[in-house]
Amino acid sequence: MKAAESLRPTERPAALLRSLAHTLSGVERVETLAYVVLSLGAAFAGALAALLLVPLVQPGQALPFGGVLLDPRRSVELQAAAFAAATAAFALLRWQAARLGARLVGRYGMHLRRAVHARLIEAPLGSLADATSAEIANVLTHNVELIVQGFSALQQLLIAGVSAAVSLGFAFWVSPPLMLAAPVLMGLGLLASRAYGREQSLVARQYVVDMTRLFWHSEDFPRRLRHVRSFEREAAEQASYGAISARLCHGYRRQLELVASGRLLLELLAAAGIAALFVLAHRWRGVDQAELIAVCLLLGRLLPYLVATRQSFQQLRSAAPAFALWQRYMNLAPLHAPAAPSPTGAAGAALHIERMRFTPPPGGLEIGDLLLRPGELTLVCGDSGIGKSSLVDVLAGMVAPELFVAHRDGRPLDFDAYRALVRHGAYVSQEVRPWQHSVRECLRWAAPDASDALLRDALADVGLDRRLAEAPHGLDTALRDASSRLSGGELQRLLLAQVLLRQPFLVVLDEATSALDAASETAVLTALRRRLPQTILLVVSHRPGVAAVADQCLTIGNDLVATVIGKPVRGVARAGSPRPFE
Repeated sequence: MKAAESLRPTERPAALLRSLAHTLSGVERVETLAYVVLSLGAAFAGALAALLLVPLVQPGQALPFGGVLLDPRRSVELQAAAFAAATAAFALLRWQAARLGARLVGRYGMHLRRAVHARLIEAPLGSLADATSAEIANVLTHNVELIVQGFSALQQLLIAGVSAAVSLGFAFWVSPPLMLAAPVLMGLGLLASRAYGREQSLVARQYVVDMTRLFWHSEDFPRRLRHVRSFEREAAEQASYGAISARLCHGYRRQLELVASGRLLLELLAAAGIAALFVLAHRWRGVDQAELIAVCLLLGRLLPYLVATRQSFQQLRSAAPAFALWQRYMNLAPLHAPAAPSPTGAAGAALHIERMRFTPPPGGLEIGDLLLRPGELTLVCGDSGIGKSSLVDVLAGMVAPELFVAHRDGRPLDFDAYRALVRHGAYVSQEVRPWQHSVRECLRWAAPDASDALLRDALADVGLDRRLAEAPHGLDTALRDASSRLSGGELQRLLLAQVLLRQPFLVVLDEATSALDAASETAVLTALRRRLPQTILLVVSHRPGVAAVADQCLTIGNDLVATVIGKPVRGVARAGSPRPFE
């Protein structure tokens, strides 16, 4: 939320236009060019239809150009047919441009969502440390909608600009003297379009901030509701949510008011300009009625575009802070992809980490002489906030340490090579809940090619088979339906079944069995060891019972000294003595 509040988007739509243009793909740029060409054709057809009205409105009056097309001696039927043909061409070209524009807007929104989601997936964990899940949810959903609205507004501005250029060109062709007023009118229109611009930018920026706060209020609502009710703070939550809703209401209302005010200013200026044009035509010698009617019809076509232009500029200003937030996440440096695992050493060889240093915690933590053997379970324990999660992030290959000295099967191993080895891994934390629709979909997410028999075997190993056997839909049991919803412990078992199907090189369980009772936790961890004989198991837990199934315990003390203690070699207790490493 702090990041959203610190947004400083550009105040000028022109800068946003350049930024939006840079986000277009090659195909989108070609289609945008086609969109401009279709809009140009529609503008020509519309302007021609306006001119073809002149002999119908003023029979017998000829314009000083046009030849056969605008010949006033033709029959009324032919003149009406020509006008209808030009109007139909205008409607068809505008319809085709609208279809192409709709396709462009839809694809552009898809491109923005895919691009920022891909960048978030590739981002290092450290770069997301200051980002709230509410802000990220906003970036992936509503925030993109604001940018898409800005892109749609850009299309409308293109249409307005092309139509204005064509209409003014025809009007100048009809009567150059009358068009001497055009620069003055254009200046007044530009002045009106910039009115209230700064206030609109401030309102739009606050709107993005408040929408992020609204997402924050919606995070994990069922769990949050239990907390709120137990503290009897329903009224406070309603007041907080209501205050944000009121600010959003004010912001939305103020944006529409500013649009209406700008539209009023434009319409008043347009009325004054057209009135001045009539006065000029009557006082300027050499201007006849046909020319006056033609120019007024051509300029009258611009009035709807003039009003829409004001609204388009407002939408662009609203899109500016949303685009700034989107771009901030797009500027995250992607995580360096590890190379493919090298065939160094025999399968099942142990990893010996001689020295490893990382931060946080403040001051750093150093681990030495840690031996990770396939088929063995290492318990990581220590007080909260001592650095356990940072440790397993490094061991999972997701965060690079400051120092890393290791070898495998007698050969040195740098961190890139280590990360390539552990890339085929599985990381399950306490906070993660399955987001798939059904049990089958959740398991197939981990193993797309697994048969139903394999899925059921994995569920049996984690103790979830009986629960699903009693469910009417079996593997297709929905995870969100109230009638079949799994408990917290059952959801954790489901995630552990994913681990079994994955058959990873390294497993990290960060409090991933916290919702199970002690006996169930021991049974599930024992099953994991039995079913994954070639997998290194790392378990973060505060429960003393996990030590019973662990081969070694890595304890981080309050003095930030890490100690590795192994089980006795021949059943002889050696509590407190470090495990020997070969």
